[in-house]
Amino acid sequence: MLSDIYRQYIACLNARDWPNLGAFVHDALQYNARALTLDDYRELLKKDVREIPDLRFDIELLIAEPPRVACRLRFECTPKADFLGLHIDGRRVVFCENVFYEFRDGKIERVWSVIDKAAIEAQL
Repeated sequence: MLSDIYRQYIACLNARDWPNLGAFVHDALQYNARALTLDDYRELLKKDVREIPDLRFDIELLIAEPPRVACRLRFECTPKADFLGLHIDGRRVVFCENVFYEFRDGKIERVWSVIDKAAIEAQL
């Protein structure tokens, strides 16, 4: 089931299992209409973890209707400095990301992501 694959993908992210990311993501993908390679996508995720060492992806809502997945991810974390142009500087923040994925052959091919920046701003 697509929802099971997606949950395994999230487990891969939370385990920081970067070498196995290719099991869930195509070698070429679109992220918010921007063409990326798997390596680009991996580096984007690694950068997020460098900036937010306690980053954990928690599924709050998950809907799967092949070939798409819609998910609301919840984050409770402490970015080290700036995040989304906001000076967080180690304060704990809670926010959500609404993200949609399109799969092909069991792997992610497209991602559309919107982070609730207003929720973070309200906490600062």
